[in-house]
Amino acid sequence: MPTTPTRVRRAPRLAAALVASALCVTSLAACGSDSSSGGSDDGKPVALTFWGWAKGTKEVVAAFNASHPGIQVTYEEIPAGVAGGYAKISNAVKAGNAPDVFNVEYSQLPDFVSQGAVQDIGKLVTDDVKSKYLNQALDLTTLGGSTWALPLDASPQAFYYRKDLFDKAGITAPKTWDEFRTAAQKLKEAQPDARIATFFPDDPTTFEAMAWQADAHWFKSSGDAWKVDATGPETKKAGDYWQQLINDDLVRVMPSFSQQWTASLQKGETAGYLGASWGGGVLKGTVPDASGKWAVAPVPTWDGNPASGMVGGTTFAVSKNSKKAKAAVEFATWATTTPEGFSARIASGTSSAYPAAPALVPVAQGAFKTDFYGGQDVYAIYADAAKSIKPGWQWGPAMGATNTSLKDAFGKLTQGGTIQSAVDAAQQATVAELKNRGIKVAQ
Repeated sequence: MPTTPTRVRRAPRLAAALVASALCVTSLAACGSDSSSGGSDDGKPVALTFWGWAKGTKEVVAAFNASHPGIQVTYEEIPAGVAGGYAKISNAVKAGNAPDVFNVEYSQLPDFVSQGAVQDIGKLVTDDVKSKYLNQALDLTTLGGSTWALPLDASPQAFYYRKDLFDKAGITAPKTWDEFRTAAQKLKEAQPDARIATFFPDDPTTFEAMAWQADAHWFKSSGDAWKVDATGPETKKAGDYWQQLINDDLVRVMPSFSQQWTASLQKGETAGYLGASWGGGVLKGTVPDASGKWAVAPVPTWDGNPASGMVGGTTFAVSKNSKKAKAAVEFATWATTTPEGFSARIASGTSSAYPAAPALVPVAQGAFKTDFYGGQDVYAIYADAAKSIKPGWQWGPAMGATNTSLKDAFGKLTQGGTIQSAVDAAQQATVAELKNRGIKVAQ
């Protein structure tokens, strides 16, 4: 079984302001007020509502419902978080009609906590359950000493590439970012219509993973204050590199998973995809006709030594108004820690999630069909990548503002905008939002 990734050490205390309002809200919630998994007091099953978008979720819910007659989950698929899912959840929370449980990425969880939108489920999560998860993943769901969600997956970076197009251009999977640039040049020379990868202007998480890999630290907390540093030298290094690739027309700038991007993959005009472990299943479902042509390699690094950030990564959180937290946690625990739950997700054929519970890696490895990747053991790549995730990264309490600003500015990259100006704007927008919420900002 792959070893546990390097532990990411959080700051000893997250800012008190982050959780104060949330704790006030959740102390009033009827946490665990629902009946046991045997059903409600009237003999009917506990009815849970669940919103999410992760691949394979429909199959997970079906398997849970079939094996848990005392709890029945109604699943509604919503757009991915950055595509409108978070706005839908936030609006539902404000309107008082949020689902009992919903998916939220690690990056967005502090934001939901700071807004008091989720419950502290710590009393419902035993030490035995916590011990099943990677320390790293558990750290990202534990804020201010409270447990706000259960982790589904870790999402280290990976590079997916067309073997046939690389062979034609006489290149191999690059190990460093210098080699990546050289490979991009050779690919373009050999096939003028082809590009090695895409910069996604609509999805800041990919760039944030690049900054993370470069050892940037955008957020740090001390006592009740936050320090924001999205413009440091490590981020500038990553930003300048990608800006030059864009300027030299060596990568495409297209919205993630758009029709335009999909068409470029189908035509062989985009020969690589810088994504995460979960991207293996997404790519497989996006261009199924290219089965056997794709391979997976470690993401390039600055010095050739293994290093990774995380792109996304999903958790299960319980909304603040749910009166069925006990059943919701039982469902989330089953979905994230049992072989039955994880195999249902992977066996759907659409998900290649790397489990946050290490014991389930062999389950995922055995369930994911790798014919699309020529039989390659993709989970071996993911496992090594997970071990190399850079320690010390921390998400901030207003990532909605951060990412909205980045997304807006990245949208101007093909019209004269720059990555540096986007990062500068995001720094300002984030600090302004923290101050607007009454959260102290350290200088």
